[in-house]
Amino acid sequence: MGVSYQLVVDCRSPGSLAQFWAGALHYVLAPAPDGFASWDDFYRSIGVPEDELGGGVDSIVDPAGGGPRIWFQVVPEEKSIKNRMHIDVSAGGGRGLPLDVRRERVEAEAERLVALGATRLATLANEGLDHYAVAMTDPEGNEFDIN
Repeated sequence: MGVSYQLVVDCRSPGSLAQFWAGALHYVLAPAPDGFASWDDFYRSIGVPEDELGGGVDSIVDPAGGGPRIWFQVVPEEKSIKNRMHIDVSAGGGRGLPLDVRRERVEAEAERLVALGATRLATLANEGLDHYAVAMTDPEGNEFDIN
């Protein structure tokens, strides 16, 4: 039996990354815990110092309840090397569809995510290979792929 988990992304601006990834993954900003008007109010209640507050909503959740919660954790340093793990956004529809249909869907999703703040890095396709993807980065430079 699998265990539940949360994905944690180190970042400098949790509020803006939460907004980006909520839009990218069709997630929603996580509501503050019951009894609290905001996440800052909750964090104060558990002893987080005032100078660490004010980042906005720092987590997102799948509104359907199927995907993991994602928490954007503030760290002092900026990203400096390639991610050791990354997200693959599945937009093509799977290998049951023709490659040209998947390519069109991946390109449409890449355009949508660029409009949200992503940067396109490269197209990942080789002639004769039944695969098409686009490598991108989020607004803080974290790599991800659309396939």
